[in-house]
Amino acid sequence: MKVRKLLMIIAVAASLVFLAGQVMAEPITINWWHAMKGARGKVVDNMIKVFNDSQSDYVVVGTYKGNYDETVNAGVAAYRARKQPHLLQSFEVGTQTMMLSGAIYPVYKLMKDEGYNINWKGYLQPVLSYYMNANGDLMSMPFNSSTPVMYYNVDLFKKAGIPMLDKTTPVTWDELGKITAKLVKSGVPGGMVTGWQSWTQVENYSAIHNIAFASKANGYEGLDCELLINNPTVVKHVAMLKKWMKDGRFFYGGQKFAGPKAEFLAQNAGVYGIAAFMKHLGRQDMQIYWHKNTGYFPITLAAYEQLKKDGYYKEQPYQEVGIKQLTRKEPTKVSRGLRLGYFIQIRNIINEELELVWNDTKTPQEAMDNAVKRSNQQLREFEKIYK
Repeated sequence: MKVRKLLMIIAVAASLVFLAGQVMAEPITINWWHAMKGARGKVVDNMIKVFNDSQSDYVVVGTYKGNYDETVNAGVAAYRARKQPHLLQSFEVGTQTMMLSGAIYPVYKLMKDEGYNINWKGYLQPVLSYYMNANGDLMSMPFNSSTPVMYYNVDLFKKAGIPMLDKTTPVTWDELGKITAKLVKSGVPGGMVTGWQSWTQVENYSAIHNIAFASKANGYEGLDCELLINNPTVVKHVAMLKKWMKDGRFFYGGQKFAGPKAEFLAQNAGVYGIAAFMKHLGRQDMQIYWHKNTGYFPITLAAYEQLKKDGYYKEQPYQEVGIKQLTRKEPTKVSRGLRLGYFIQIRNIINEELELVWNDTKTPQEAMDNAVKRSNQQLREFEKIYK
C-alpha cells in the first residue's frame, strides 16, 4: 500500500497533515514528527502507546523535531528529499502554505477514502473552522488548540484593594486600564505583560471585535488579499498599550512566551493507517486525557460534555475559561481564522513593527502602515507562486 501525501496536524496552535510517497510493509509504520516536548511530549508518547497496544496492524513512531517553525521546516526539507514522515504537526500560520503545497492529503478526503464516517459537527466549531477551506472541507485535523487567557495574581490584587474578577463576565480594556493603574500605584513594577503579541494583541483582538485582519475574508476567498491591520481601531489599541507603557500599566516582556511568563511569576506583573490513528486521537477518552494533562482544548463536544458531567470543571474551573471564551460566539467570516500565505514571515513582521512602537522609534500608525506594506509584499510573492 502506498502512502500518498503528508497528513497535516495543524492547530490554533497546531494540527496534523499527511505527506506523500513511501511503500510500507506489515506492520505498517507511521512516522509522526511533532513539536511537543517535556511533559506534553510524554503525554503524546502515552497516546501513541495506547494506540499501538490496541492493535497490531500499525506502529506509530513519534519524533520531536523542535519548535513549530523547526518542525515545519524539517517536514518541508524532508518532503523535497522524498524522506518525509507520514504525519507532521504544523501550526496555524502554516495552514495556507501547507494547503497549497500539493504535499498533503486533506483530512476530510482521507477519512472518507478510508471508510471512516466522522461527524465533524461533533467538534468545537471555532477550532475546526480555522482548518477548513473556503468550501467548508477540513484540510487538517486540529490537535493542540489554544486561545489566549488572562491570568492575574490574587495576592497582588488583594494588596492593591482590587476585587476578585468574575470568571464569567469579560473584562473590558477600559476596566483593565483602571485595574493596572491600581496595581502600579500599589507598588507592582508593571500592570500587564503579554506574550505572542501579534497573536494576542492584533490577531485575536481583531477577531473578537469582528474586524477584518485582511481583505478577501481574511484570505479565505482569494490569494489577492491585503492586510488591513492599519485600521483606526487596531491602531488605537496599539496606541493605548504604548500609553500604558509610559506609566507602567503595560510592559513588553518579549515576542513569545518565556519572557512574559518569567515576569509574571516573578510578580513583576499582575496580570492514516494514519486515518486509524487520527480517529484514535479524536476518541473521547484520548481528548479528555489530552485536555487534563496539557491544558489544550478537548476538540470534541462529546469529551467536553463528559468532563462537565463528571464535575471536572467544578474542581478545576480555570480549565474551562478558554473553552467558554472560544465558544461564546459562533465563528463569522472574519473571526473564523486567517488564511494567509507566508504567515510565519508576516507574523514576524508585525512583531518587529510593534517592537518599534514600544521603543519609541515609530508611532502606532507608522508601524501598522509599514507592517501592512511589508506583509503585502510577502502576500504578492506567495500569490505569484501559487496562483
